[in-house]
Amino acid sequence: MSVDCIVEDPRWGDIEALADMATAAVFDRLGLEPTVFETSVLAADDQRIAALNADFRSKDGATNVLSWPSRERGAAIDGEMPLPPQPDMDAELGDIAVAYDTCLREAEMAGKSLAHHAVHLLVHGTLHLLGFDHVRDRDATLMEGLETEILGKLGISDPYKD
Repeated sequence: MSVDCIVEDPRWGDIEALADMATAAVFDRLGLEPTVFETSVLAADDQRIAALNADFRSKDGATNVLSWPSRERGAAIDGEMPLPPQPDMDAELGDIAVAYDTCLREAEMAGKSLAHHAVHLLVHGTLHLLGFDHVRDRDATLMEGLETEILGKLGISDPYKD
């Protein structure tokens, strides 16, 4: 998978490696060929994410991660797997943006490393690009289960466990 990282906030460090790891793990779990798909990641600060959140979601303030799928891929029935992307039609999956300040604050509050929390958010964002969501109950259960499984294979603890 080709991940194009745009680093606006240098505090992110090697976010490119984390993005590559997260997307590769998602594609491996879902059995998708990563070499034919592309996505982009914007590594920014809270101010930039707050502006994007206001522009695209009409919500005030920063959030940890935003995603913009290139097209709607969600399952029609709550809890079912979304249709997989097709290489000939879906090479560009979409965009993800992460907020440094919010991610750092959340990681510290949870007693996690910034890198582990960032990988979780990048896995989460990548799943959104692939049609997964957490609005409906069964969809949320499916998505969170996949996140936990993918992160576990990367040696990262379950982010939903108390």
